[in-house]
Amino acid sequence: MVAIDSKIEQAMDLVKTHLMFAVREEVEILRAKIVDLETTVLRLESENSVLRDHIPADMLSKLLTPPSSNQNTISSVSGPPKATPA
Repeated sequence: MVAIDSKIEQAMDLVKTHLMFAVREEVEILRAKIVDLETTVLRLESENSVLRDHIPADMLSKLLTPPSSNQNTISSVSGPPKATPA
């Protein structure tokens, strides 16, 4: 009976070791993704700041006002809708 308990304990230790390895590996991957995302956020915030500094005031006010519908947003950004041939 002692031999079986010992083998069960060894198997459980092996499972625990493999599980901890897998968790550590996943944590490293997630940390790398977080660093990449933080870098992207900083770059986009900087780019956004530069764009806001160089945009005409009337265009900025149009972009900051909430649109009443999706159609208004599309037409205000891309211009009037184009006629499609029937």
